[in-house]
Amino acid sequence: MAGFYINQHVLNNLFYILVTVFAFSFLYDHSRAAQRRPFYGRALLGVCLALAAVLCMKFPIYIDPICVHDFRQIPFLLGTLYGGGGLGAVLFVVLMLARTILYGFQPLTFIVYAIMFAITAAVSPLFRKLPRTSKLMMSLGLTFLLAVVVTFVAILIADFPVTKPYIVYFILLPPFVTMFAVYVMETLLEAQCARAELIKMEKMEIVSQMAASISHEIRNPLTVVKGFIQLLQTGRLPRETEERYIRIALEELERAETIIRDYLTFAKPAPKEMEPIDVAAQLQKVLQMITPMARMHSIDVFSSLEHGVVIGNVQYFQQCFLNLLKNSIEAMPNGGTLRVAVQNRETSIVITISDNGIGMTKEQVRRFGEPYFSTKEKGTGLGAMVAVKIIEQMGGTWEIESAVQKGTTLTITLPASRVQPPTAGRSAAG
Repeated sequence: MAGFYINQHVLNNLFYILVTVFAFSFLYDHSRAAQRRPFYGRALLGVCLALAAVLCMKFPIYIDPICVHDFRQIPFLLGTLYGGGGLGAVLFVVLMLARTILYGFQPLTFIVYAIMFAITAAVSPLFRKLPRTSKLMMSLGLTFLLAVVVTFVAILIADFPVTKPYIVYFILLPPFVTMFAVYVMETLLEAQCARAELIKMEKMEIVSQMAASISHEIRNPLTVVKGFIQLLQTGRLPRETEERYIRIALEELERAETIIRDYLTFAKPAPKEMEPIDVAAQLQKVLQMITPMARMHSIDVFSSLEHGVVIGNVQYFQQCFLNLLKNSIEAMPNGGTLRVAVQNRETSIVITISDNGIGMTKEQVRRFGEPYFSTKEKGTGLGAMVAVKIIEQMGGTWEIESAVQKGTTLTITLPASRVQPPTAGRSAAG
């Protein structure tokens, strides 16, 4: 029964240490200030380990009727090793104050922990430079060495009685607990570093992918323009041919300009000029813009637009749906039907765009709106990417249902507004 009582308190002390180590890792991982400024990180580590030390003292290990022990030295050693002499000094003061408040001042305790502090602070710079395996071995050996040294000091100064339980719980067990705590801390720190590196690599991959795609897409029209300009320099071409070459060069320059504009629309922040937008009126304007393109592709356009108001930027709103409708038209190279519907559900405006074109696979649906992903042979994916960002800037959501060779339905939900547009030019579309 006595053995169970002792083991229970040993596990409690170990629990206090591990919980505060995990708490430090969690708080550090979610604190930008602690990550950017080492002082804040050390302060957070000090608070967590000081709490562990105080809890260990408050709920100690009862070795025998004349000896009470705890694992307070383990968080103290951890803080000094990882935080250096400055943090170790703070923890030393906290330990002495807590010891005095809980059990009264004891000169032997002060001497013992002063020796621990001096030795640990001296080896801390070396400890922090070591790899994980060496840190584990060093923490094991240092804790054992300190336990032996302070035990001899206690015997010399106060004729301290050394019993078998004392040897187990003060000399033999703490080194392994310290090594285990160091292992947990190193594992958590490595996980944080690995995740930060992974996020950095993902960002760099996106940036490199976008840069490569932009350079590729811009190079194509510029190469065409360069070629035609070189032909025009020969000066031996008919006037009609020159005009045709100039027209093609201008079209390619406009294409390059469109690519750059779409990229800038995606990259720059949301516009500040937010205003009420009559969804039906603005979509009617967009439909008028794309009607000639739809007729060229033998596409019938049907619309059912209920009036509703959302908050956004009119220019970006038109660009968003112009991009989406062009995508639908280009998905029907052999003709088809394009349907656009708006439903006013009081709290939200639901816009549906459907076509019976080539459709998309599940993987293509999943990647819709990703930077530079397109189902078109010569597409850049910028149009869908810009449209998705504009929808998200307006606080909206979007869903896609698609099947190969059956068509695609895009459903966009935007939050409705009760504020009316300054000009109530409403013309029902059907």
